[in-house]
Amino acid sequence: MSMRRRRTTAALTAAATLIGAVAVTAMAGPAAAAPPAGKGPTELRVATYNLSLNRNTEGQLETDLSTGTNAQAKTVAEVIQRANPDIVLLNEFDFVEGGVAANLFRENYLEVSQGGADPVEYPYAFVAPSNTGIPSGFDLNNNGVVGAPGTQAGGDDSFGFGFFPGQFGMAVLSKYPIDTDAVRTFQHFLWKDMPGALLPDDPNTAAPADWYSPEELGVFRLSSKSHWDIPVEVGGNTVHVLASHPTPPTFDGVEDRNGLRNHDEIRFWADYVTPGTTSRYIYDDEGGTGGLKPGESFVILGDQNADPLDGDSVAAAIDQLLDHPRITDPMPTSAGAAEAAVLQGGANLAHEGDPALDTADFSDIPAPGNLRADYVLPSRDLRVLDSAVFWPVRSDPLSALTGTFPFPSSDHRLVWVDLRVHP
Repeated sequence: MSMRRRRTTAALTAAATLIGAVAVTAMAGPAAAAPPAGKGPTELRVATYNLSLNRNTEGQLETDLSTGTNAQAKTVAEVIQRANPDIVLLNEFDFVEGGVAANLFRENYLEVSQGGADPVEYPYAFVAPSNTGIPSGFDLNNNGVVGAPGTQAGGDDSFGFGFFPGQFGMAVLSKYPIDTDAVRTFQHFLWKDMPGALLPDDPNTAAPADWYSPEELGVFRLSSKSHWDIPVEVGGNTVHVLASHPTPPTFDGVEDRNGLRNHDEIRFWADYVTPGTTSRYIYDDEGGTGGLKPGESFVILGDQNADPLDGDSVAAAIDQLLDHPRITDPMPTSAGAAEAAVLQGGANLAHEGDPALDTADFSDIPAPGNLRADYVLPSRDLRVLDSAVFWPVRSDPLSALTGTFPFPSSDHRLVWVDLRVHP
């Protein structure tokens, strides 16, 4: 759902159209002006933030955001205000039909000063359904029973883990206009339709790649949440915001079904930005085929749940993007991450990767320790000007926004990259 909405607390009128399986809602009325589109290059800050605004029950997020008093929402809003990105992907933001939660978060939190930070306005937003919590009707974890919705077992047997449809969803907020008519979503793309897919194998049988039955593979979706291509108009150019949140490569058995799915969810974007035969197999929710065209600008955003050297992901899963010839890895860092690895110790002491690159503060004993999980990866035609991870050192007063477990905001950190976009 792409939304442009009034700068008012009054009720919003909406004109809704159903396009395939995705409802697109255009909010009527004037909105805050987008940054001017000049004749020269535009400097653009793009960010991704797994802000952990998911809730355990359906409707709870809407309730929590309905006033401006929720402590966690105030904290994550201040993080966004301090970073002030022009475009930001929010992971683990529950999907609410009609974009209600996104509107409440903008109006009650982002557009109100938090902790003395300047308010920030995002006239444009995109939300759409997520595969999380949607029952598959099959025993996907092979425990002998189809789990009931709303239970742990039911979450395992859903298309993406969740206790209700849309839990752990996504939202994209933008200061620049979104080309709603050109948005592509890939919520229903089937895993089996990816050539050479790493389908998991049942170790108790002789047949290969048979963890899922043919009937299950006939409905099993690749995306644990969704994959979105959101074209944003920036200074006379179109930048494709490629948003996703692959499943964590854990919570499974020796078949590694989540690890393999994580690998192929990441591979989807690697194929999508490769023109020609590599991306020809891809189809979107409206039946359109193929990936990006040569020369199109893009930024891949999201909590990819994969570290280049450490953690439980399939070897080289994230390298599919980091080593891609069309992609730049800005390698954003923070002093806070390096400090945390030393202070927390545990699994961090055995890590091979540079701790300054970490973006998530995970359990240190016994594992996995802090990891680089969140990425902003632009196409090579977009010049990188600067980048960072919002992870202040403990002596910085802003470290109260990130904190230590139990976190006041999220176990992930906001990651931003400054880009130069040419018209």
